[in-house]
Amino acid sequence: MWGSTEHLTNGERVAWYRRRRGLSQEVLAGLVGRTGDWLSKVENGHIPLDRLSVLRRLADALGVSLGDLIGEPSVACDATDGDTTPMSALRALLMDYRPLTPILSGPDLDAEPSSLAELEHELQLVFDAYQASRFSIAASRLPLLLMDTILAARNCDHDKRCRAHELLALTYQATAAVLTKLGDSGLALVAAERGLTAAQSGGECAVVGSLIRAVAFALLSAGRNEPARQLSEAGASYLRPYLVNGDGNLWSVYGTLFLVASMAAARSGDRASTAGCLHEAEVAAQRLRGDGNHLWTAFGPTNVKIHRINTAMELGDVQIALDLGPGLDTSAVPIERRVRHLLDVARAYNASGRQDSAFGTVLAAERLAPDQIANHYVSRRLVCTWIRHGHGEPHIELVRLADRMGIARTSRRG
Repeated sequence: MWGSTEHLTNGERVAWYRRRRGLSQEVLAGLVGRTGDWLSKVENGHIPLDRLSVLRRLADALGVSLGDLIGEPSVACDATDGDTTPMSALRALLMDYRPLTPILSGPDLDAEPSSLAELEHELQLVFDAYQASRFSIAASRLPLLLMDTILAARNCDHDKRCRAHELLALTYQATAAVLTKLGDSGLALVAAERGLTAAQSGGECAVVGSLIRAVAFALLSAGRNEPARQLSEAGASYLRPYLVNGDGNLWSVYGTLFLVASMAAARSGDRASTAGCLHEAEVAAQRLRGDGNHLWTAFGPTNVKIHRINTAMELGDVQIALDLGPGLDTSAVPIERRVRHLLDVARAYNASGRQDSAFGTVLAAERLAPDQIANHYVSRRLVCTWIRHGHGEPHIELVRLADRMGIARTSRRG
C-alpha cells in the first residue's frame, strides 16, 4: 500500500487506513484503549504518533503491518521533499539533546514502554533489513525504535536495566551503520559514541567491543584512519582477557575489530600492519569453524577473505584482488557483504582496463541491492567516471543506471 500513502504523516496514514476499514474514530480508539478525542488529535497532527508500542497496537487493530502504518519506503532513502523522511527523522532525534538525560526532558505522561522482548524483535528486523541492504527500511524503523529503547533504558525495572542498555547500545550501532551507508559519517559517529556510552552501562563485554568497533568504523568512514586503527586495536586488547571462555559473540566482535584495523592500515599504506591485522582476524575466524552472524557481525572466514580483497585494492595490489575476488563464494554471508565484495571486484576490473566486466559486476550488484549501489561511494565514483569521462556517447544501459542512481550527465569530456 506504500504507493497510496507515501506522502502522508503517521497520523494521516492512520486516518487513511481507518476510513478504508470503515471504522469510526471512537471504535478504533476503543480497540487500542484510547479516547476518540485522542485519536482525532493524532490524525490531525496535534499529538505526535511516535511510540512504537502505540503504533503496533494501531496496526493490529487496523489489520495492517507496522511497515504499512509507518509508510516504509521500498526504494532508496531520502528521495521525498520536506522534513518527514527517515533520514531527517534520525537526524532530528540524534541532534536533540533532551533524550540524553531525564534532567533535560519533561515528564512523558503518555509513556507506554515497550517490553524488552518487543524491542529485541524490532531490533532484529532492523538488522535484518540492514544486512539485506534495505537501508531505507531500516532507516524508517530506527527513529521509533531508538526513542523506545531510550525510554526503556531510563524507566525499566532495575533487574532489566542492563539488558535495556545493551539493546539501546545495539540500536545506536544499527543507527550508525545505516547513517554510514546513506552517507552521513559525521552523524554516524555521534550515534556510535552514544551507543558506546550505553554499552558500558550494560556491562556485557561483547556489546562494549561491538560498539568500540562501531565508533572505529565511523572514524574510518570519516577519513580518520589512524584514530580508527588505534581504537580498533585498543578494543581488541580490551576483549583479549575474556577470550579464554569466549563464545561466538566475543570471538566475532574480536575478529571484526581487526578487520576495521586492517582497512584503516591499508588506507594509510601500512602493508605490515594490514597483514598483521588480517592474520589476527583469520585466527579468530578459525575459532568459529565457519561463517556466522553473531551480534550481526557476518564474521567468519569468508568475511576475512572479502577484507583481504578490499585491503589489496586500497594498497593498489590490483592483481591480487583479481586473483582472489571473482571466484570467491560469498553465498554464506549477508547481501550487504556480498555487494560490498562485488564493488571491490568491479574496482579491480576497472583498474585493469576491463570496463565491460566492471560494469557488468556493478549491474549484478544492483540487482541484489539497489539501495546500496545508489548510495555507495565506490559505485557512484565508477558510474560518474564512465558517464562523464568516457569516449563517445555512453551506452544506453549505462545511462539508465546513472539515471537510477541520480547521477547527472554533466561535465562530460571525450
